Amino acid sequence: MRALILFVIGIVFGTGLGVIISAPMEGHDHAGHSDTGHDHSVLTEWTGPAPSLALTITDDTGDGKNLFIDVAGFTFTPETVNTVPVAGTGHTHIYVDGIKILRAYGPWVHLTGAPSGSVVRVTLNANDHTGWAIDGQPIVAEITVP
Repeated sequence: MRALILFVIGIVFGTGLGVIISAPMEGHDHAGHSDTGHDHSVLTEWTGPAPSLALTITDDTGDGKNLFIDVAGFTFTPETVNTVPVAGTGHTHIYVDGIKILRAYGPWVHLTGAPSGSVVRVTLNANDHTGWAIDGQPIVAEITVP
């Protein structure tokens, strides 16, 4: 009986302590998460020559697919994420069938859970996660998974 009482006390205090310790995490940086704190509909107008953006998907020898983001006139700058936009720099956001699955800081991405026929959409994004746009239209490329 004593063991049961100590177990219940441990659960009560352990749970309460866990909640208290994790409470500061509410304001942590969501880099690498689903980016629910960012409004992905906001656009930043591109200045200068337009970048080119093309996508290629190849089979991975293990599981999933490999996505190559072929971009010219744009520089991936993971070291400046969550800062003010700088012309021609940033990262990409990757969507599968309209659902954002990740952001990429370089041209190669391993995709899992994107079955044949899925539409992969890649957007160029500024450091502050706004989408780069030309004449109010987002800079995007799409490809259907083979």
